[in-house]
Amino acid sequence: MTLEGKHILICISGGIAAYKINYLVRMLVKKGAEVQVLMTPSAENFVSKLTLSTLSKNSVYSEFSSADGTWNNHVEFALWADTILIAPCTANTLAKMVHGMCDNLVIATYMSAKSPVFIAPAMDLDMYQHPSTKQNLEMAEDFGHFIIPAENGELASGLEGEGRMAEPETIVEKIEDFFEGSDNPQSLGDKIVLITAGPTYEAIDPVRFIGNHSSGKMGFSLAEEAANRGAKVILISGPSAQKISHHNIELHKVTTAKEMFEKVFEYFETSDIAIASAAVADYAPKEVASEKIKKKEDSLTIELVKNPDILQTMGDRKTHQFLVGFALETQNEEDNAIGKLERKNLDMIVLNSLRDEGAGFQKDTNKVKIFSKNERVEFSLKSKKAVAIDILNFVQEQILK
Repeated sequence: MTLEGKHILICISGGIAAYKINYLVRMLVKKGAEVQVLMTPSAENFVSKLTLSTLSKNSVYSEFSSADGTWNNHVEFALWADTILIAPCTANTLAKMVHGMCDNLVIATYMSAKSPVFIAPAMDLDMYQHPSTKQNLEMAEDFGHFIIPAENGELASGLEGEGRMAEPETIVEKIEDFFEGSDNPQSLGDKIVLITAGPTYEAIDPVRFIGNHSSGKMGFSLAEEAANRGAKVILISGPSAQKISHHNIELHKVTTAKEMFEKVFEYFETSDIAIASAAVADYAPKEVASEKIKKKEDSLTIELVKNPDILQTMGDRKTHQFLVGFALETQNEEDNAIGKLERKNLDMIVLNSLRDEGAGFQKDTNKVKIFSKNERVEFSLKSKKAVAIDILNFVQEQILK
């Protein structure tokens, strides 16, 4: 089993969704995981230590010291864990995590962690949608943590909407997906992986441009996952706020499609795997004004010319490379994706549809279908980090055939 012998540290904060953790612990133990549970003091108002201890077969701790004066070593808990799960993660605990407000055993253990961290937020509708919560979740993701998005449904307040903690089955699936991708950390150790990410911006004048809503999250997640598997990653990104820190990733920033084209073909020939996840502008203004265009007329006509087709050129020039393309569609999705796979000489294409809730630009989640020349696989809605694992697992399976 994927979780056999894995050390999973569950940290519970004080929300009504804590009742689901009993089921979660039982599921993880049945899958062979070793589970240790920590709680914030307020979590004891929602779930019983005795129940959790019985299910996990380990003592449960919520204070730095036990009744007998024994010190509970947060460092040892952190070092023991193969992964840490904060669930439910309340707005209060999330804020403490990202701002370093260490006032309980859970936060002290989290701040000592060396292992991957999963966060399953749970709070009322308006709290989950508040700008501070969104910013804190983005900060947590920038730290490299995995966010398991809250789900839609009936909330404890009586409201209906987004804020319910993900179900235990979903959380287990996310953790299993992670370990499936990380069990062989050097599985791409002899490969050079070229990845494009983010949008391109095509200037109209010194202050305006033509672009799209791509954030680069998918491409950066792919780069991180490939680097975690030992690959040397060449990441070529258009304008994006995403951050990267892995020592195996060489980041090159570009702005326009022409700049991305030139940079891609500096590295394409020596690459083993090329993944074109960037949302490259198809057209650019024929002429770029040297000064800001003033508003004089009721209408403005801009002549556009076609940009170089980076993916088509990669397909035309490929020799030994395994080439992966992306298709973001709004109609006839599968037919268009398969047509692109064949037309551009790809080995594999990843399809996402803007009709799928939670998929597409600016989202932390994605829902994809993968097509090769002989196979088709569909996945459920997942975090983009988990989608990156699915994509690279599929790539590796195809390469090994």
